[in-house]
Amino acid sequence: MINNSFIKIAVTAGIFLSSNIVHAEEKEWVSMFNGENLDGWVMKFSGYELGVNYKDTFRAGNGIMSVNYDQYDTFKEEFGHIFYKEKYSNYNLSLEYRFVGDQVPDGPGWAYRNNGIMAHSQDPNSMTLDQDFPTSIEIQLLGGAPTGERSTGNMCSPGSHISMDGEVITQHCINSNSKTFRGDQWVRIDVEVRNSKVLRHKINGELVMEYQDIQIDQSDETIPMQIFKQGTPLESGYISLQAESHNTEFRNIMIQNLDE
Repeated sequence: MINNSFIKIAVTAGIFLSSNIVHAEEKEWVSMFNGENLDGWVMKFSGYELGVNYKDTFRAGNGIMSVNYDQYDTFKEEFGHIFYKEKYSNYNLSLEYRFVGDQVPDGPGWAYRNNGIMAHSQDPNSMTLDQDFPTSIEIQLLGGAPTGERSTGNMCSPGSHISMDGEVITQHCINSNSKTFRGDQWVRIDVEVRNSKVLRHKINGELVMEYQDIQIDQSDETIPMQIFKQGTPLESGYISLQAESHNTEFRNIMIQNLDE
């Protein structure tokens, strides 16, 4: 069951970045996930054809979309993504996530309690067989270790660059100013996307990161087929959720499309 409080999420209204964007309060929140199966979504794992749900990694039921590694003996960099069927440019996205259990054996150290939302992703049909990550902007989701600080709602940039305060940032990942969330607790993230002009990340209702000018980085060697020129604005694309080697659960996956 969808929590009605998520349908009533307060968003900044009256912002116009193009003639195609309408007032946020005029647009309904729509569930992207029916809670029972993966209809409307398609998987792509590195090393496997589009549509192969390798080792039944992505599952659904009882209102939860989950990433599971109980059928893996070891992890051999079979990075996965599950893409929603629609393409978007201007929207608000909201969901809850949590990490559960242990990381799969041989999962990379950086992927401990690590997942992500990929915004403005390339069409999954255009990904090569062995491509690990789509060209996109990643809203990185991290869980804390037993000790130490580790922010969530960060930004990573496979095949892309951003700007902050008018300066192009080429660093691959930039931390947000969120607090650390440990254990298996649910965390809500809201993402505001205005084509290539601005992205904002909120964690449990608090703004933790904002950046601008999302653009193509043609020099990123991890992206095997970068067909757009360097600096081309990344104005639209698909939304996907990651599978990077740690069991993860998602719920209340909602979108508010702001285009007419």
